[in-house]
Amino acid sequence: MRSPFEGLTNLQKNKLFDLLGVHFYRYKKNEEILPTIKSENILCILIEGSAQILYIEYNGNEILMENLSKDSMFGTNISGTDNENCEIISKEDTEVLVIDYDKLINSKNLNHTYFNIFLNNIFDITNVKFRERNKRIRILEKKQIRDKLLEYFEIEYNENPSKSFDLPFSLKELADYIAVNRSAMFRELRHLKDDKLIEIKNRKITLLYK
Repeated sequence: MRSPFEGLTNLQKNKLFDLLGVHFYRYKKNEEILPTIKSENILCILIEGSAQILYIEYNGNEILMENLSKDSMFGTNISGTDNENCEIISKEDTEVLVIDYDKLINSKNLNHTYFNIFLNNIFDITNVKFRERNKRIRILEKKQIRDKLLEYFEIEYNENPSKSFDLPFSLKELADYIAVNRSAMFRELRHLKDDKLIEIKNRKITLLYK
């Protein structure tokens, strides 16, 4: 995914930060990031580190909503983090840039070329995020674990037609991503292997039915 600052020089980035009055926050590993984001109209960009957006069910189970890495954008309007059951947890030492939406939508900003470049990047990234969300919905609509897994594999195959691909996260995180019990998912993966539909080596998945 492209960076929100793609096409900007360091000088232009600094001018952009001054224009928008951005704030920077640092977090240690496993800290909750911006717990007040649920009630604030802000846009966040992860500058360094990594984090996860989690949905905490009533029984304490965690559902992985989104992995965040460097240059990832998140906020109430684009990530659904206004839900009280959502948490954003740092996975390592992490730095986050925060922009107030009121400053972002000031029409006077359009007089600056560097802001227009930044805005176009934001629009492009937001479109990608919405496509990813639609992909996730397709998976979660499936009732059976096997169907969820095969739908996920099919989507990955269609995006990059190759029988083998690397998962972008661990198998445990895959279970969270498709919102199923981890032990049950591992059993189903074994069944898929026994049925000679897939091969698994670490994070590499090979589709044998293609």
